Amino acid sequence: MPPALKSSRRPRHGATRRGVASADSRIDRWLDALVSLFVVTALIVGGAALLVTLLF
Repeated sequence: MPPALKSSRRPRHGATRRGVASADSRIDRWLDALVSLFVVTALIVGGAALLVTLLF
């Protein structure tokens, strides 16, 4: 029988459940978003600078 059709006696394995977010994790989330924004901005500015250098 194919593995997809087998019945399993073991419980499902999935993502672990998270408890209530602490203040530190909220700060970490904001820092991650801020760093991501800065990285995207730096990539856009760098790409624009490269285009200006190559075109002119």
